[in-house]
Parts: sequence; C-alpha cells; structure tokens
Amino acid sequence: MSFKDSHPECREMILPVRDALDVISGKWKVSILIAMGLGNKRFMELQNAIPNITPRMLSKELKELETNKLVERKVFDSFPVTVEYHRTEHSRTLDMLIEELRKWGEYHRSVITGQGIKAEIPSESR
Repeated sequence: MSFKDSHPECREMILPVRDALDVISGKWKVSILIAMGLGNKRFMELQNAIPNITPRMLSKELKELETNKLVERKVFDSFPVTVEYHRTEHSRTLDMLIEELRKWGEYHRSVITGQGIKAEIPSESR
C-alpha cells in the first residue's frame, strides 16, 4: 500500500502547503514582495531596499515571481529604457500571510532570545 492510498487526508493537507512554499520559499521572495509593497519598483530600488541581495539573485527571483504571476514587469519605451516591477492582484492575496509571518517572527525572536514575550502571540496559538 502506498502513501497515496493509506493517508489521503494527510496528502490533501500537505500538497497545497508544499505548492505554496514552492512559490514563496527561499531567502528573498517574500522580502522582494515586501519591498515592492513599500513602493520600490525599479531594479536598483529593490536591490538597495533588500540588504545583501546580489543583482543576479534579484534577477532570478523576479523572474520566478513573474512566472508565478506574483509580479509583472513593465518596460517603458524611453532612453535609457526604464523597467519597473509591480505586484499583481494575485500577489496581494499573500498580504495577510506575510503579516502573520511577521508577527510570528517577532514572537519567535522574543521566545528564543529569552527577552520575554514582547510581540503579540499569534491568534491561533492562544
């Protein structure tokens, strides 16, 4: 008997989570989306807003975000050519998730540093 046959409820829970993590996982994708949400749209603006990201990595991550329809690339016919990146409406569906990750990150940092619970405990954990 395979995993697929013996644990359908587990498979039904795991696969969508894996799909989501495949799209937003990595060190930079969520940071790029946050930077874009704060108004950074040009390549250099994004690179300057995100500490330690290399131009090569930013380019790679932007292409992956574009492939997954989270970012649109717009080229302006100017001299020199101007390129801007914009979050799509589809990417806005991640806003609540990103905010919850931020809250959990603050909470987790306070727990592991032993500085008491400074951050709000995520709502589902109460």
